[in-house]
Parts: sequence; structure tokens; C-alpha cells
Amino acid sequence: MDTHSKVLMVEDSVSLSAIYEAYLDGTSYQVDCVETLAAAHTALGAFQPDIILLDIELPDGSGMDFLVEVAALEPAPKIIIMTAYGTSDMAVEAIQKGAFDFLTKPFDAARLKVTMDNAASQLKLEPRADKLAQLERDRYCNFIGQSLAMQSVYKTIDSLASSDATGFIVGESGTGKELAAEAIHQQSPRHNAKFIAINCGAIPGELMESELFGHVKGAFTGASSNREGSASVANGGTLFLGEICEMSLDLQKKLLRFIQTGSFRKVGSNTVQQVDVRFVCATNRDPLVEVREGRFSEDLFYRLHVIPVRMPPLREREADVLMIANHFLQQFSNREGKQFDRFSADAVEAIRRYPWPGNVRQLQNVMQQIVVLNEGTAVAYHMLPDLIISGKLEPETSSMATVSPITRPYQPAAQPAHMTRRQQIEPLWLTEKNTVEAAIDACDGNITQAAGLLEVASSTLYRKLQSWKKMQA
Repeated sequence: MDTHSKVLMVEDSVSLSAIYEAYLDGTSYQVDCVETLAAAHTALGAFQPDIILLDIELPDGSGMDFLVEVAALEPAPKIIIMTAYGTSDMAVEAIQKGAFDFLTKPFDAARLKVTMDNAASQLKLEPRADKLAQLERDRYCNFIGQSLAMQSVYKTIDSLASSDATGFIVGESGTGKELAAEAIHQQSPRHNAKFIAINCGAIPGELMESELFGHVKGAFTGASSNREGSASVANGGTLFLGEICEMSLDLQKKLLRFIQTGSFRKVGSNTVQQVDVRFVCATNRDPLVEVREGRFSEDLFYRLHVIPVRMPPLREREADVLMIANHFLQQFSNREGKQFDRFSADAVEAIRRYPWPGNVRQLQNVMQQIVVLNEGTAVAYHMLPDLIISGKLEPETSSMATVSPITRPYQPAAQPAHMTRRQQIEPLWLTEKNTVEAAIDACDGNITQAAGLLEVASSTLYRKLQSWKKMQA
């Protein structure tokens, strides 16, 4: 931090306050400690903190109530909840009510400092974001869209790009997470250097370390020559780690060391290399769930989760859907030598009302399919794929009566009601068996670990497995 950030610590345990204050000795944080909510209210006006470390269980009330009050202020301090009674539900509730982050006691000095630095980094970005608040754009880098949801994304990227803080992009598949990473790079001082993207979910685990750090000749079977890894190639630029939650735990540990030191070794080499890269990562999973269930390193999460960027799904982007559809229609019409330039009114309505579970990627594929398979200048309703039509707009039931039996789409004979229900509903014991077996497979056969994740005793799993075995005998 270039300037002092004022920190208000609301903690009723004097001994813990002293410990946490000692953790921050030697930093640029100016700390004021209070023991009650009443004192915290007074300090809000007198001390005017930038960051609040807030306990939940306090002598004169709940820290959650104070959180709601403070989060409504303009501008609001960054609030970090700390409690010994933390649960995942409480963490989610705190974030939803406006908390910046959540610390479960006991925590060490390193965890506190990383969390505090993340909050301070975001505080430094916000003044610039305020200056950009009135800008409304329908295009930004490679994005198309003028919805409020996308305006928020653009402003976050504007602010984030000018710093070297790590961007943590979350969003469903097809929402444009890599486009966001590219935009961060394009708008940053590093834009003249390389942007290197790695999809952690598309590269086999055994090759991922070599892809990231490179290898020397003979390091493993098939390593017939030296190879530079993405970390070396991205030196001076941006390294984007897509689907970061897919990375193995062993490699996560090496990545954490690389992020902390900027140094690494190629596979098979003892030579340490030093590089300067800016990290941006993305995932389509809930990272907090991945951390809680042991699939993603908590230390790595807190190191990477500095500035979150949420990519909204297409169903939250209002009129953007038609704007993007028109863009792809024109693009594919030019590419295929077709004449399409608009949509009919009923086609527009169908496109607007469809929820687009595959997001922009699905919309792009649908527009290409329409252009390739049809001719004309306007996209008519009947040219839309059946999935889009059946998703929201049902065809007239009477229209089937005028269709010739020869041209009528094939429909299988109706099954008896009880057979249909039998196919739709799985017996409870079978659902439980499939869930247990999937958990054991995910834990590489470790029944004790699977039981822990399922929140049951291991003896319960052994008993159930034995009973199912007898049923199959």
C-alpha cells in the first residue's frame, strides 16, 4: 500500500485483538480496536475506517446486523467477517449482505495480510471506477452488449486493467470468460507483450506441468527436445489460467509457489527461472465449494481471488441477446455468401424468450446453423432450431391436423402411464447407491474420505455397500 489504510477491528476478545494487531505490525495499516457494536458505531464517524475486521458474536448484538448497516453507506468500507463459528452458509450469507471476505478463526498472519491486501487493492481501484460510472458502451474490446450487467463488467475491467492485481473471473460456460481476460490484457500497460491462455481442463494432468513451466530434453518419455512453457512465453505479459479449478492439487502447490516468488523450474531441470507475469484466472465452478470440498487449495484461492469479475449469463443481459444475434447473423452471412440481414417478428420473440443455457457460445452456433441451412433475407420462425422453438413458444396444436401423415414428424407411440413414471423416477435406494459410488470413485476408492465428504460415518458406508452387494448376489 502506498498510503495508510485505516482499519477498524471490532473484536470483544482483548487477547485476540492484540494478536491480530501484532500480525499487522510493520505494515502500512493503521489499526483501531473496539470491543462492542456501540463503540464501532462511534468509530465509524470519528475514525472513518477504510477496512473493518468484524467479529459476529459481540456483547451487545450480532455483527451481521452491523454489516448490513455499514454496507449501505456511501462509500462503504470493505468489511471482512471473522468468526470462530464459521460455516459455508454463514460465509455465503455474509457475502450476500455486503462483506468483502470471510475469515474463520483461528487464522494466521499470512492469511490476514493477504485478505487485507486484497481489500486494500480493490479500494485503490474504486475511485477510477467512480469516474467511469457514467460511461455506457454497447461495444468494449471484443464484447457486444449494452445491458447494465455488462456495463458493470466493462467498468470492473477498466479499473482492474491499470493495476497488476489478479483478476478472478467466474461465470457459466459460454459467457466469455476468456474474452474478459483478453480485455484485461488489452487495456493494461502490458498490452504490447503476449497474452498466453491455458485451459486447465483441456490438458491431461500429466502434461499440465510441462505446458505451464516447460521441460528439458529427456525429462520424460517423449521429451525429445527442450520446450519453453507458457510461463516463460508470457514473460512481461499476461498468463490466463482458464478453468483453474480443474488443476490437480499437486500442481496447485507448485503454482502457488510460482505466484509467490515469480520463479519456477522446468520439468527435469534444477535451474530456477525468474519471470514477470500478470495472472488472470477463470472457472465455471463455485470456487468456495471447490475449496470446502478439498478440490481446490484454500491458500491458492486467497492468493488468486483478489479482484473478482462475474460474467453474467445471457439470460441476465436483456436486449443484448438480439444485438449479439444480429452480429453473428451478419458475420456468418458474409462468410457464407448469404443475404440474411434481419429476423422476422416471431423469430425475434423466440430468440428473446429462450433462456440460452449455453450462453453466447450457443447463440453463435445457432446463428451459424441457421445461415448454413437456409436461404433468404429474413430469418423466419420456422428456420429456428427445434430446441429454440420448443423452449418457449409451443406450435399451434390445430396446425398438426393440416399436416400430411407422410410429412408429419415421427412421434413414438405413447407408453402406458405407469411405464412412463417408472422411467422418470429412480428408486431411492438406487439413487443413494449411485451417489455413494460416485463419491468413492471421486476419492479414488478411499471410503473414509468419501464418507467425510458425504457427511456420514464410514461405518454407514461399509454397511450400505455390504447390503447392496447382497442384493446383487
